[in-house]
Amino acid sequence: MKLWKGRFAKEENTAANDFNSSTSFDSRMWKQDITGSMAHAAMLGKQGIITKAESEQIIAGLKTIYADIDAGTLTYEPEDEDIHMFVERVLTQRIGTVGKKLHTARSRNDQVALDFRMYQKELIGNIDGELTQLLAVLYKLAEENKETVLPGFTHLQKAQPVLLAHHLLAYYNMFTRDSQRFADCFKRTDYMPLGAGALAGTTYNTDRFFVQEQLGFENICTNSMDAVSDRDFALEFLSCASITMMHLSRLCEELILWCSPDFGFIEMDDSYSTGSSIMPQKKNPDMAELIRGKTGRVYGDLMGLLTVMKGLPLAYNKDMQEDKEPVFDAADTLIACLQMMIGMLSTLTVNVDKMAASTKSGFMNATDAADYLVSKGLAFRDCHEIIGKLVLHCIQTGRALEDLPLSELKQFSEVFEEDIYENIDIKTCIKAKKSYGSTSYESVKTQLSDIKAKMGY
Repeated sequence: MKLWKGRFAKEENTAANDFNSSTSFDSRMWKQDITGSMAHAAMLGKQGIITKAESEQIIAGLKTIYADIDAGTLTYEPEDEDIHMFVERVLTQRIGTVGKKLHTARSRNDQVALDFRMYQKELIGNIDGELTQLLAVLYKLAEENKETVLPGFTHLQKAQPVLLAHHLLAYYNMFTRDSQRFADCFKRTDYMPLGAGALAGTTYNTDRFFVQEQLGFENICTNSMDAVSDRDFALEFLSCASITMMHLSRLCEELILWCSPDFGFIEMDDSYSTGSSIMPQKKNPDMAELIRGKTGRVYGDLMGLLTVMKGLPLAYNKDMQEDKEPVFDAADTLIACLQMMIGMLSTLTVNVDKMAASTKSGFMNATDAADYLVSKGLAFRDCHEIIGKLVLHCIQTGRALEDLPLSELKQFSEVFEEDIYENIDIKTCIKAKKSYGSTSYESVKTQLSDIKAKMGY
């Protein structure tokens, strides 16, 4: 029996009931719904809106429902329109008419906003835990490879040599920003909406600040219409999730390239790889590819909710029932992808020699050769042109810059001396970087040291 049946002369169409029901997904918030209801009941008793005995009876009944759901002995029924009506129905069955007093001074509009915010706060905590683990794995891998040299790329073409640790710490910075973004999102999620009623507040002498304190919210929604119609916190969550997935996808793209035979920079562990149904030699990085693919799914969750919200007038509209599934799906997807990335990075093998060998081709020391000429007093733009001509000459003759004898180098510029060969050695190219935050050995050691001091690794 619907709790709102009084206004209606006919029963709801079965298909309409199924279409309207949200229990299949909002039942995930049962802990938050019951916890919020207990705080609300305590407030009603404190304020004398219901008697203290009634308040205590309601809270005791809610505790039994919590325990039974937690134990798996109480399940939802098709007639339950949502988690809120399910709890209220069972409560009334168990403690009688007094259970009907629970919903005094609140609406499902502010109730669902409360549950959703509480649940999202929990999700953010779970995601932060996974990000913390991922950062620790990235740090460990960087620490182990602070002298491993590999090509750095721009436009997916070899550009300059870098340290693998430096490359990994770039992702460390990305995921650090992701953690910070979720922390900021938490702040704007941490507003208590209960007490706003349907949209205009309530005529009862409620104490919203008591409920805020009971539920551990840092802030309280100050406008009743905004309290029930705001889903910015959910959109921000989806934006944070999308950006984090983008970072995971970029890292996956590199892992996929690096483990291909043409690169051979890493080998994925067998436990995070799959084979081919027809080609027995194949070892496919399917987990990385799936993360890359699931990024589009999370983007879709964000775009879906943005589209739902874009034309809604104040205050609550049933369209907003579409807010939870995107958040739940994005959170589930992101957490699974973070866990998979942690596993992949923890078990992969770095082929140090293959990375180093790859730096010998592609004229990755060309910029350093130009800088060498600058140190001899030539203008950089002239140096750039000289080295460009040298590179073309090397391509035409099938050699590298360091293969050319000094006499041949002097045909392009008289300022070349024997020290050019030391200056364009790959390790020297890395060591010579002096700017703060560069890929030099000293800079990377400083980056790692700063992270260790801050994070306590």
